[in-house]
Amino acid sequence: MKILHFADLHLDAAFAWAPADIAAKRRQAIRDTLLRICDVARERRVDVLTCAGDLYEQERFVPDTANFLVSTFAGLQSIPVLLAPGNHDWLGPASIYATAKWSPNVFVFHEDRLSAFELRAGLMIWGAAHRAPANTDNFLSRFHTDSTGINLGLFHASESSGLRFQGEGKQPHAPFSADEIPGAGLVHALLGHYHTPIDSRYYTYPGNPEPLTFGETGERGAVLLEIDNDGSITRERIRVSQTIVQQIEVNVSGAASSQDVLDRVVKALAGKTGIAHVFVKGDVSPSLSVNPAVLNQAAADLEYAHFQLDGVQPAYDLKAIGAEHTVRGQFVRDVEGAALNEDERRRVLITGLRALDGRQDLEAV
Repeated sequence: MKILHFADLHLDAAFAWAPADIAAKRRQAIRDTLLRICDVARERRVDVLTCAGDLYEQERFVPDTANFLVSTFAGLQSIPVLLAPGNHDWLGPASIYATAKWSPNVFVFHEDRLSAFELRAGLMIWGAAHRAPANTDNFLSRFHTDSTGINLGLFHASESSGLRFQGEGKQPHAPFSADEIPGAGLVHALLGHYHTPIDSRYYTYPGNPEPLTFGETGERGAVLLEIDNDGSITRERIRVSQTIVQQIEVNVSGAASSQDVLDRVVKALAGKTGIAHVFVKGDVSPSLSVNPAVLNQAAADLEYAHFQLDGVQPAYDLKAIGAEHTVRGQFVRDVEGAALNEDERRRVLITGLRALDGRQDLEAV
């Protein structure tokens, strides 16, 4: 038995970090990724395609998204598609799940408790839906399957025994502990919610298949699970994204001019493609100004580059300036003696010294 599992696609995501034109391209890339997932389902001749929630975003979807989903899944024809709504695509009267005219091969779990879908004799998939954007209870609480054979779970939830949701900055939804899975009579759970891919003994989080933001790590994508007759499971992660999202650090310490900074950024980005979050860091000449618009010249081969410059610091010799019998010296002494935290002190010193130097770029980021 072959199952292709994915989750957390987030069709119609806002991509608030990107300019409008880039955000639109990212949303199209998510659609392309779903098409690729369906291609893999056909190529690998899977027995079922499963999605554990956050397929789209309920608060943002447009009618065309519903049409796209209906036609895409209908194109799989005889391959069943099982959908378990999550907290972002929760099932309500206005949701795509409730209003779309799905093809016969699509099955949506509608209950906020685990219910069964018999995939074949002796193999049952137990799925559940979020019926609200928050406060969904543990699906495994007080549940135990009454079915013999192989039983699998399909739902959107937070495995909380390791407090993983804190690491991702996510709120817990339908929280459960890993040991509740075998305790409920399930061999394995196909899950969604965490964007970091996790292969555990009793569950699988595929991670978001198309990058949604910077800093995402791990081999995310769709997961092909092969279930043997004895219930043993093998997993293969399949990359379905066509986009590279990366973080790049550029050290510009010692740069004396903006040209020095540009040259180093050009070298760091040479040969890079996709989308990049570029951290420019280092101590530079106090007279140096860094213009992000100029740095964009170095990113011509990238789809988009976001430059973060708060790591660029003017190399003021505060000890030497503080010893001066000047306005600058008195300013530094006053700030050093003020009741400020280190970040506030740095910002005040840089802003004030720039002003005293007659510069217009006063903000210390």
